[in-house]
Amino acid sequence: MSDRADVVVLGAGIVGVSAALHLQERGRDVVLVERAPKAGMGTSYGNAGLIERSSIYPYAFPRDLASLARYALNRTTDAHYHASALPGLAPFLVRYWFNSSPKGVERIARSARPLIERSLAEHERLMAASGSTGLMRKVGWIKGFRTPRSFDKGLRDAERLRGFALEIDTLDAAGLAEREPHLAAGMIGALHFRDPGAVSDPGGLVERYNALFLQRGGRFMKGDAATLEEQAPGWRVKTRDGWLQARDAVVALGPWSDLVYRKLGYRLPFGIKRGYHLHFRARGNAVLNHPVLDADGGYLLAPMDRGIRLTTGAEFARREAPMTPVQMERAIPKARGLFPLAEPLEDMPWMGSRPCLPDMLPVIGRAPKHQGLWLDFGHQHHGLTLGPVSGRLLAEMMTGETPFTDPAPYRMERFGWHGPDNLTVSEAAGAGTAPARQ
Repeated sequence: MSDRADVVVLGAGIVGVSAALHLQERGRDVVLVERAPKAGMGTSYGNAGLIERSSIYPYAFPRDLASLARYALNRTTDAHYHASALPGLAPFLVRYWFNSSPKGVERIARSARPLIERSLAEHERLMAASGSTGLMRKVGWIKGFRTPRSFDKGLRDAERLRGFALEIDTLDAAGLAEREPHLAAGMIGALHFRDPGAVSDPGGLVERYNALFLQRGGRFMKGDAATLEEQAPGWRVKTRDGWLQARDAVVALGPWSDLVYRKLGYRLPFGIKRGYHLHFRARGNAVLNHPVLDADGGYLLAPMDRGIRLTTGAEFARREAPMTPVQMERAIPKARGLFPLAEPLEDMPWMGSRPCLPDMLPVIGRAPKHQGLWLDFGHQHHGLTLGPVSGRLLAEMMTGETPFTDPAPYRMERFGWHGPDNLTVSEAAGAGTAPARQ
């Protein structure tokens, strides 16, 4: 038994569901294929819930010797690594370090800006259509500092952002106490980034977007994306109901994208950053009004529908390695010293993986060696933020519309692929704006 569609989108996280919605809006018959029983159960579920409109500059690799020495000791809360994973991660980490130079960061910020600046507007449009506006509060987030040195650095970083028409309030200790009266003393100041949206149930938001996709006639099938294979004139993938054939295929598998593209002959300096979260009940009548990052402590607290979500920084490890929630163990006493957390609401922390590329930009566009194969992954810490705007850009390229921004910074070819005899690099680079085959 086989079925057919115009497009199969592999992966039903925020990136895949958003791409499916945008393609559907442009008249394509789209099927989402996902191994989980419903949308939004993977990386899209476990995050701080921020639609990070203010994050023009990327999360760069530290380059000063003091920070490098501190991280090398492997005792921090904001970063942790498995020594056994470092050889495999080396190609990614070396490139990540080089791209984190001051010039590199400025270049990356220019490339990321068109996506970041449209991220909130694209979410708001989908939220209105899916009836999920109540899942987002436009309260921004707060970054608190415990030392003059970290506060001074935060102020310098914020100054760079003020030229992008962003609202950023500088708070002293008293000002922070006014906005978050249940935080304990200890922070000397804070920055309130007012533009981002705060989502109270990220996984639930993806489910709402998927429900809109289904309501509009889309299909959701349980299947194994790793079975994707080329079958002229298109692609096929095995689902629980049999083979699904489609003219175009979109790889939107987040941290599992390499399971597909490597089989097809592509090699990327792809890296994984794992992260953990755990929900807590607040003690007494304590209320957290905004997501709050403890910049010196290396963790973030976010008010969610389920409770107060404590999220950790990055863990550099093999994707399938057993959980090592040492960052959570380090963060919990610090977080309880900042906000009155009661008992955890789960027995074990949740763990997920972030798909990362060393230039801190996603891959969005056509796969250069294959007709009808499209890529939308590598959003690092900003999958929730960039899912809808990435889906729009991809759908514009796939359907022959003029893209709202130049897609060149997001092409796979930037990593040095040289193309087979039957498709030159220049042809592959230009293919992103060609109409999809009819």
